[in-house]
Amino acid sequence: MTILKNGTLVTPEGLLNADLAMEGDKITAIGANLPVSEGDNVVDVAGCIVFPGFIDGHTHLDLVNNLGHTADNFETGTRGAVCGGTTTCMDMATQEHGDTLVHTMEVWKDLAQNISCNYGIHMSITDWNERTKAEIQTMAEEGITTYKTYMAYGIAIDDVATMEVLKELKTVNGICGVHCENGPLIPVLQKEVLESGITSPAGHPISKPDYLEAEAINRLLYIAAIADTPVHVVHLSCKSGLDEIRAARKRGQTVYVETCPQYLLFDDSVYSRPDGSKFVLSPPIRKQADSEALREAVINGEIQSIATDHCPFNFSLKQSQAAKGFDQIPGGGAGVEHRPLLMLTHFKDDMDYVQLNKVLSENAAKLFNLYPKKGALMVGSDADITVYDPSKKWTISAANQHQNVDHTPYEGFEVVGQMKYVYVNGQLAVVDGEPTGVQAGTFVRADCF
Repeated sequence: MTILKNGTLVTPEGLLNADLAMEGDKITAIGANLPVSEGDNVVDVAGCIVFPGFIDGHTHLDLVNNLGHTADNFETGTRGAVCGGTTTCMDMATQEHGDTLVHTMEVWKDLAQNISCNYGIHMSITDWNERTKAEIQTMAEEGITTYKTYMAYGIAIDDVATMEVLKELKTVNGICGVHCENGPLIPVLQKEVLESGITSPAGHPISKPDYLEAEAINRLLYIAAIADTPVHVVHLSCKSGLDEIRAARKRGQTVYVETCPQYLLFDDSVYSRPDGSKFVLSPPIRKQADSEALREAVINGEIQSIATDHCPFNFSLKQSQAAKGFDQIPGGGAGVEHRPLLMLTHFKDDMDYVQLNKVLSENAAKLFNLYPKKGALMVGSDADITVYDPSKKWTISAANQHQNVDHTPYEGFEVVGQMKYVYVNGQLAVVDGEPTGVQAGTFVRADCF
């Protein structure tokens, strides 16, 4: 048995000065001055904050598209994640046109080898038909009840299919996250911007203005109203989209919202930097006013979770493609390793540890049908535990990261704290921010104990 002594535990009821015991892959006891037996492994975590392992609800590991291949596979991506305190990544398994959901699941499970943290699957539906519909129940039996659809790009489904997906997911208590941009307008606006002579990354946000996102959110939410089901808006980037969500909530709809560190920590001036191609992702990074609005929405609880949309193409690839025009730069950014510390630093004066745990772990666990196995320090919960030492200060750099990408957008950011210990399924995976080499991650089923 391992016993963490003298820590401050972040529990569903609030902060608790207590010990925590784990045996095997479960938390077995929480309380003051837990008894110690011969052979127990006692770890003094005085001065540290003990969190449930953090959950990144949105990653793209080992992704291949027509513009390139991501730098991180499951082995390297989960190594970076766990070093930053994330013990579960929810990855997007994208159905190929004509393929089945079952086969897509099998492909992703084959990719998920040598993993340092747990992983779950959001099934991205790109080919909605009667066969796909019939597989929704099969997926639930396999522990997959969370999905993603797109309203843009070559993998988009139309409005009718979106409505039918939402209705079908009600039958399995599922939830759909949706990428909201007006797909048909994007290539038209890209062409206009390129023909105006703007080919650098500065053209990226011009060609994808915030109202393309807001319009798609508006349309999605009315479709969700017809389907009479909750919906999850992923990677929200703008105030105008937030306003559409507020309007839907006033109508009585249930809308869950995710944003990402890049939309909270940067503004669109990054596209004029020499390294602007690093920030080509979709939706684009917006104005300072959008960042401020999202920040306030996180603080007041309007945004339930912060994920990364980790989709890390190397800077060398992005720069080589940039010479062909901003529309040829592979879209995506890196962040799975740094999200928790960035957010613990960014919000330290405005949110307490209990609130921060909600946006970094608990709310995602609840939304994805993982709670209280994940996202909580409770007897019987999985022994995924992140011990945070707030006394440290250090600076993020590509030179000291563990994710397998040749840059970080957060180069030079000073962060407060370090992950002293990280346990995955009861096994010690990280000490002082460095991996132990233990690869204890497993597939996470979407059901509760």
